[in-house]
Amino acid sequence: MRTLREYEAVARERLDPVHYDYFAGGAGDEVTLRANEASLARLALLPRILRGGARRELGVTLLGTGASMPVLVAPTAFHRLAAPDGERATVRAVAAADTIMIVSMAATVAVEDIAAEAPDAKLWFQLYVQPDLAFTEAIVRRAEAAGCRALVVTVDSPALGRRERDGRNGFHDLPDGLYCENLRIGDSPGHVRQIAMSPEISWEHIAWLRDVTELPIVLKGVLRAEDARLAAGAGVAGLIVSNHGGRQLDTVPATIDVLPEVVDAAGGLPVLMDGGIRRGTDVLKALALGASAVAIGRPVVWGLAAEGEQGVKGVLERIRDEVDDALVQCGCASVRDLDRTYVRC
Repeated sequence: MRTLREYEAVARERLDPVHYDYFAGGAGDEVTLRANEASLARLALLPRILRGGARRELGVTLLGTGASMPVLVAPTAFHRLAAPDGERATVRAVAAADTIMIVSMAATVAVEDIAAEAPDAKLWFQLYVQPDLAFTEAIVRRAEAAGCRALVVTVDSPALGRRERDGRNGFHDLPDGLYCENLRIGDSPGHVRQIAMSPEISWEHIAWLRDVTELPIVLKGVLRAEDARLAAGAGVAGLIVSNHGGRQLDTVPATIDVLPEVVDAAGGLPVLMDGGIRRGTDVLKALALGASAVAIGRPVVWGLAAEGEQGVKGVLERIRDEVDDALVQCGCASVRDLDRTYVRC
């Protein structure tokens, strides 16, 4: 079975170089992109011995949704750039793994079709609040009707990050025949809106969303304790510590470096983390520092590009096996046994 990094190597060979750069690249000098992995690597796991546990429990429950492991599929755009089936193949693999897929608003398959492809799949929906609130509400209604169980609101994107690889490659639009299907109005290819990122989006919009939907709201892109406290007071259901995979503002901290302070400020809200997770040991470090679960994005795309549905299954099976092995090595019977004593900085 390939490692997650080996899936990337295969994907790089198979993808159009422009599309590989789109998925792999970050903002600016890609300092934050590199820091996400480097900061995880600097942390050491400190195992217990002679604990006597024969079986491990990897399952978690997040906002009422069960997952067989503390690893979710993060929202990533444009899966049909990686494989013809795109998000359809991804959701089939996620359903087989019995975990949660956070469907990107910028998916190249509509949320309704993703849900229909794997009726047993557990879906959350990632949302950029649009300045056109009527259009935003229409997207929320589609996510609800498709059976999505939570809204993951991206809050770190008042403007598009400066992704210099895309600029050098001239990558600005999807190839002919591919669209952001969740932004389609009607049946005509010409009626697909562009995602509008607006610096005007504020806490008032989160309050508006709470009035619009009964779905739990998770804020994705929290890096500061002050904002975690505000979120707890705003009635959201959870947080994701994220720097957008290093794709928005370059030189912000690695997510693992700010995770503990966000957890401490979150008032008991579940806190997830993404960014740089490439090994089961990375998952354990995040859980030990207070994350309820982690989400992986690029590795799923690499699996999809390398082997389609089977590649995504391989990525999820590999990370599950590594989490289980790391728990054994740390002397833990459950992911809930982990605490900050298991990590040495």
